[in-house]
Amino acid sequence: MQKDFDKWNEIKKEINDRKILPQFSEREVWWCVLGTNIGYEEDGKGEDYLRPVLIVRKFNKSIFYGLPITSKLKTDKFHASIKSGEICGSVILSQMRLVDAKRLSYLFGKITETEFNEIKKKLKDLIP
Repeated sequence: MQKDFDKWNEIKKEINDRKILPQFSEREVWWCVLGTNIGYEEDGKGEDYLRPVLIVRKFNKSIFYGLPITSKLKTDKFHASIKSGEICGSVILSQMRLVDAKRLSYLFGKITETEFNEIKKKLKDLIP
């Protein structure tokens, strides 16, 4: 399948010009504009290039480490199950990335502290 980098580039320019940043915190899941990426990097989906992302570590009001979420349930060392309210799927531990808050679209929900701690432990175990 051919990726439409030109369309994504136009949307990316608009996102970059956003002036208002949403307030966010760790443990929250946001629909995030991830766009079209290279190779096996996780893409956003649909017309708006959105994907749910778990905020793992907030550095300041503008940037955070995020983990993309897939709706597929996977239980290997590169994924961690997530099931809190309507949020159900797997976080993709191998795809953690630094994200600018300008990419945040809207809040989806917040996972439990217990579940968050389990994901962080699995993430730490992944990195030797």
